[in-house]
Amino acid sequence: MTTQDMLDERYGRTRSPRRRWVIGAAVALGAIVVGLFVWTTVSNSLDAVDVDTTGFEVVDEHSVILSFQFTAPMGRSVACAIEAQDEEHGVVGWRVVELPPSQEHAQAFRETISTTAPATTGFVNACWVT
Repeated sequence: MTTQDMLDERYGRTRSPRRRWVIGAAVALGAIVVGLFVWTTVSNSLDAVDVDTTGFEVVDEHSVILSFQFTAPMGRSVACAIEAQDEEHGVVGWRVVELPPSQEHAQAFRETISTTAPATTGFVNACWVT
C-alpha cells in the first residue's frame, strides 16, 4: 500500500464506484435539462409572431379601420385578435381575423372593426400562428 492510499483510507477519501455513478447520473440529468430548455426556447421562437399597430381611423360611430403589420414564419397562416375601445377603455368592438399564409416574412393589413358604440382607439390585442 502506498502512502497516498494510506492517507486516503485514513481521511475517508476512498474512490468508490458508487460516487462515480452518482456524478455521472448528475451530469447526464443536467445535460437533459439543458437540452430540454434549448429545445423549448428554439421551438417557441420558430412560431413567434411580432405585431405592431401602425394606425387607426374612426370612420363613424359604428366602425374603426385598423392598420397593423406583423412578422411571422413564412408559409404559415396567422390569426389576430383586433379590438376597438371607447374613451373609458371599454371594448366596443372585437374580432378575430384569420390571415392566409404568405411567402413574405413581414406583412401589413387594414381591417374594419364593427363597433357597438363610438370608439376612440383601435389596436391588435394578440396574434398567433394557426
